[in-house]
Amino acid sequence: MGIDLGTANTLVYVSGKGIVLQEPSVVAIDKYTREPIAVGEEAKNMLGRCPGNVAALRPLRDGVIADFDTAEIMLKHFIRRVHEGNALVSPRIVIGIPSGVTGVERRAVMDAAIQAGARDVRLIDEPVAAAIGAGLPVAEPTGNMIIDIGGGTTEVAVLSLQGTVISESVRIAGDELNDSIIQYMKKVHNLVIGERTAEEIKIQIGSAYPTDADEDTIVEVRGLHLLSGLPRTVTVKGPEIRESMSEPLSIIVDAVKRTLERTPPELAADIIDRGIMLAGGGALLKGLDTLISHETGIVVHVAADPLSCVVLGTGRVLENIKQLDRVFSGYSRPM
Repeated sequence: MGIDLGTANTLVYVSGKGIVLQEPSVVAIDKYTREPIAVGEEAKNMLGRCPGNVAALRPLRDGVIADFDTAEIMLKHFIRRVHEGNALVSPRIVIGIPSGVTGVERRAVMDAAIQAGARDVRLIDEPVAAAIGAGLPVAEPTGNMIIDIGGGTTEVAVLSLQGTVISESVRIAGDELNDSIIQYMKKVHNLVIGERTAEEIKIQIGSAYPTDADEDTIVEVRGLHLLSGLPRTVTVKGPEIRESMSEPLSIIVDAVKRTLERTPPELAADIIDRGIMLAGGGALLKGLDTLISHETGIVVHVAADPLSCVVLGTGRVLENIKQLDRVFSGYSRPM
C-alpha cells in the first residue's frame, strides 16, 4: 500500500483498489489515558472545540513527524481501517516524504510505520511521487518540473531519468497561508479567528492573482473581536485576502525561480517546452498557476487531481516496483 503522509491530509492507496482513504491528519486523544478518541475527519471537527480532557492534535508539522506517539496511533488506525479491522496483516508500504528532510526525520517516519505494523517500508521523495501521479514521463531523459504545494511544505523539483536533478523544499505552504489570513484579520479587523475559519476563507475567496470576478466577492467572517472581547461578524473582500497571502506566495515563487536558475540548460529547454506541473492541495488556490506563469514566463499546468497526485504516485511505484526501483530514497531493510 502507498501512503501520502501529509501535514493536512493522509491518503492511502491499496494495490488493485485505488485510493481507499482520504482523511485529515488529526488525532483526538484523552489527555489522561492517552487513548485515541477519534482519528481523521471526526477529529478534525474537534480542532479548537475540545473540552479540557481531550486534545485534538496534528502529529505532523511541516511535512515531518512532530509528535511520534500520536503519528504512530494515526498510522495504526489508518492501516487497520483499510484492512477492515484485520490486525494480522503486515503490508509493504511506500510512504511519500518531503525531499528536504533530515536523516533523523526519515528514520522517524520509518519507525512509526514499522511500529504500526508494516513489514517493509520504503520512502519516496514527494516531488517524484507527485510527478509520477500527475502522469509526467519521469523515466525518460527529459526535464520535468513539478511544484507540489501541500499543507506544511512546498516542494519544487526538476526530474529526469527517475531521479531528482535539483530540488528545493520550503516550509511555506497551505498552513502559512492560513496563518497570514489569521494575522491579517487580527491586524486590520481586530478579529481573532481560528485555523479552520481561515482555511474556509482561503477556499471560498482566496486567490493568488487578480481576476475580474474576485473584485466583488465578499464573505462573512465570524470571530472574537479584540477590543470588546465579544463575538463579531465582519465582511471581507477578495482582494484583501489576496493581499494578506501575498508574502508567503512570493516566497514560493522565489523558490521556483531559484530552482530554475540552477537548472542545467538542456533541462531548462525541456521545461520551457513542456511547462511546469502544479500539484498538491495548494494548486487548488485560484489564480496560482497564472501567478507562477506570469512571474516565470513558463506555461503552468495544474494536475488533473492535485490532492491525490502523491498517493497515486506511490501506488504506481508499488505496482511497477521492478521498473521504478531507482526512485526510492530510503529502505527499512535490505531487499
